[in-house]
Amino acid sequence: MTDLKQKIRAAVRDDLAEIEQALVENLRPQFDLVRQVAGHLLFAGGKRLRPLLMLLAARLCNYGGREPAANYAVIFEYLHAATLMHDDVVDGATLRRGQTAAHQVWDPPTAVLTGDFLLARSLSLAVRTGLTEVMGIIAGITEQMSQGEIRQLAHKGDLALTEERYLEVIRCKTAVLFQGACRVGALIADAPKAHQAALDDYGYHLGMAFQMADDLLDYTQESAVLGKAAGADLREGKLTLPVIRSLQTAEGADKARMTELIGRGDFSSEAFGDLLALMTRYGGVDYTRSRAADHVQGAKAALQIFGAGPAVETLRDIADYAWSRAS
Repeated sequence: MTDLKQKIRAAVRDDLAEIEQALVENLRPQFDLVRQVAGHLLFAGGKRLRPLLMLLAARLCNYGGREPAANYAVIFEYLHAATLMHDDVVDGATLRRGQTAAHQVWDPPTAVLTGDFLLARSLSLAVRTGLTEVMGIIAGITEQMSQGEIRQLAHKGDLALTEERYLEVIRCKTAVLFQGACRVGALIADAPKAHQAALDDYGYHLGMAFQMADDLLDYTQESAVLGKAAGADLREGKLTLPVIRSLQTAEGADKARMTELIGRGDFSSEAFGDLLALMTRYGGVDYTRSRAADHVQGAKAALQIFGAGPAVETLRDIADYAWSRAS
C-alpha cells in the first residue's frame, strides 16, 4: 500500500499543490473566527481525494476553461469538511484527523455554523461555473448526504439493520460526493454524455469501496493511524457491514456474545478484541473486503471507455488504493 500511495502522490504532486492554494484563496471568510475554525479541520491534513478526483476527471475530458479547475475542485473539499464538522457534533466525537475535534476546541454552535459557512461557500463556487447542472449536482449532494446521516441516526444501535439499508446509507453519505466530483469534472470540460456517465459510475463504485474500507479500518487500525478513536462507529451505535454480516452468520452463544458486546456501547479494549475475533471468525471482515474489491473492479471497468493515459492510470491506482486500505 505504501508503494502505491507514493506512486499516486508523485503523479498528482502539482495537482495537490494547486488544491492547497485554492483552498486558501477561495475560503474568504469575513470573520477571523470562521477562518480559525474552518482552518482547524481543512488544514489539519486529509487526502484531498474528492477535489483531486474532480481535477483528474476534468483533465481526462480535456478541460480547457480559463478558470483554473482547482477553484471548482475545492467545492468538494469544503463540502466534505462541512459534513465532518456537523457529524462530529452529532456523534460527540473527540478526534478528527489526529487532533481535537473543532466543537471540543470551541463549542458545538460555532462548529455547526462554520460547517454551514463551508457548505454555503461550496454552493457559491458552484454558481461561478455558470452551469445549472453543476449547481443541481451540488444541491443534490447536500440533500442526499443529509438524508444518509439521518437514516444512520434512525438506525443507531439497530441490531436488525440489513445490508441493503446499510448500502443505501453509505451511498448517500459517501458515494454521492465521489460521484459528484467526477461528474462535475466532466461537465466543466463539456464532455460527451457517455464520458459523464462513465465517470459518474467510477465515482459511485470508488465511493462505496472507500467507505467499506473505512468501516473495516475502524476495527483493524489503531487510533494513532486512524486519526480518530478506534471502534468509534460501534461506540456511537453505528452498525457497519463487518458487524452486520457477522451477526447474520453467527450462531448460538457466539451470536449472544456479539449482541451483548455491541449493546454495551462503551466497552474495554479486551471486549473490543473479543468482538473483532468473532467478526473475523464469522466472516464479517473477509466479506466486507470482498464487497469492497467488487466495487473496485466496477470502478476500473468504468474507465475502459477512456483507453490508456496518465489520468486513467492514476484513477485506476486510486481505485486499487481504496481496496488496499481494507486488505
